Amino acid sequence: MGKTLTEKVFEAHEVDRPFEDTWVLRIDRVLCHEITTPIAVNDLASRGLDRVFDPAKIKAVIDHVTPAKDSKSAAQGKTLRDWARRQHIADFFDIGRNGVCHALFPEKGFIHPGFTVIMGDSHTCTHGAFGAFAAGVGTTDLEVGILKGVCAFRRPDTYRVNLNGALKGAASAKDLILGVIAKTGVAGATGMVMEFRGPAAEALSMEGRMTVCNMAVEAGATSGVCMPDGVTVDYLLGLGTWDLGLDHGAEAGGRIGNEASDARARALADFARWGSDADAVYAKTLDFDCSRLEPLVTVGYKPDQVTTVRELAGTKVDQVYIGSCTNGRIEDLRAAAAILKGRSIAPTVRGIVSPATTAVYRQALSEGLLRVFLDAGFCVTNATCGACLGMSNGVLAEGEVCASTTNRNFYGRMGKGGMVHLLSPASAAAAAVTGVITSPEEFL
Repeated sequence: MGKTLTEKVFEAHEVDRPFEDTWVLRIDRVLCHEITTPIAVNDLASRGLDRVFDPAKIKAVIDHVTPAKDSKSAAQGKTLRDWARRQHIADFFDIGRNGVCHALFPEKGFIHPGFTVIMGDSHTCTHGAFGAFAAGVGTTDLEVGILKGVCAFRRPDTYRVNLNGALKGAASAKDLILGVIAKTGVAGATGMVMEFRGPAAEALSMEGRMTVCNMAVEAGATSGVCMPDGVTVDYLLGLGTWDLGLDHGAEAGGRIGNEASDARARALADFARWGSDADAVYAKTLDFDCSRLEPLVTVGYKPDQVTTVRELAGTKVDQVYIGSCTNGRIEDLRAAAAILKGRSIAPTVRGIVSPATTAVYRQALSEGLLRVFLDAGFCVTNATCGACLGMSNGVLAEGEVCASTTNRNFYGRMGKGGMVHLLSPASAAAAAVTGVITSPEEFL
């Protein structure tokens, strides 16, 4: 019987099986940010366990409230900063060179196929786009991961999602995952890994794959995964990594130079071993026709409450937000800027754009995208998670409506009493221009 990608990763990382349904796995990456990690490291210190299993495998960033907005957020940042220095964590990204965690860490080349990744953040599933098993964990598991480099899991079943056909018109990766969640419901993949397969999945860029895997948790999934392939390899090669982790678990180093072609061939061959076998067994299967997809948007307060942008057209918005770990990458900014170029946002709308990382900000600046946003009337901020969870840089007032490229539309998510409509960067830009929910196809 064949094995799924997740089953292969679990078997390759098994440290112990204390119970039949409990797997203790070796962890390749422990990711940390200033909201959940300070609780864990302070507890470890209080127990006389102020140490880490391997500083090279721990990556940390200040991203949720950056710069600090008050004394409490400043204290959280200070705790993480002091801890990173104390533990000699070289890959700590402070204000000025930081970014939203789930955009920054892949951008730095820290995530490779076959890796195990944990973080005290539910959207850690984003990293499954590389063919890794990546999951959000609670404080106790995070502490154990930091201290011992292991984490216990029940091996999840796999939910295969066949993305058939091809995206057309203004439909994007964000519309794709909203459509899938509308089919599965918010609990349809609970305790499972969603495995995205098919021609539409293969056609997605790494940015698009990260968008899709990022929102797998909104269907209840532990993680989302894509098969590692040429797109994966080319993305990693483009970062300038030498060995691409071909000796699994090893740190990457060096530069590509003239051996890029050979490195690509070796990487493709190595990464292929993590792909699911043709005769792998799945707990569930969903066939989703992407060729019929049009721009989508959420209504209500659950990510599976989805309708077409066309059907919700004319709904007034007070704020448009473009950014987050879901849709703040350069591909997303380009899509929004294509709508906004030569246009101004409606006078009744506040437009906010937050490039997901400092590198994305720099690239958007060099491509002239930030000028497009500024000329249109947007406020351009530094990389931050702040608005997404109603902490800073775009909090809503009661009764206000936001068209947002983020990942959750829970009641009060971006501010008490506020309403959030989730949509793609192109749809968000169209709403900014008109002041109401509008299909981006009207501008393309």
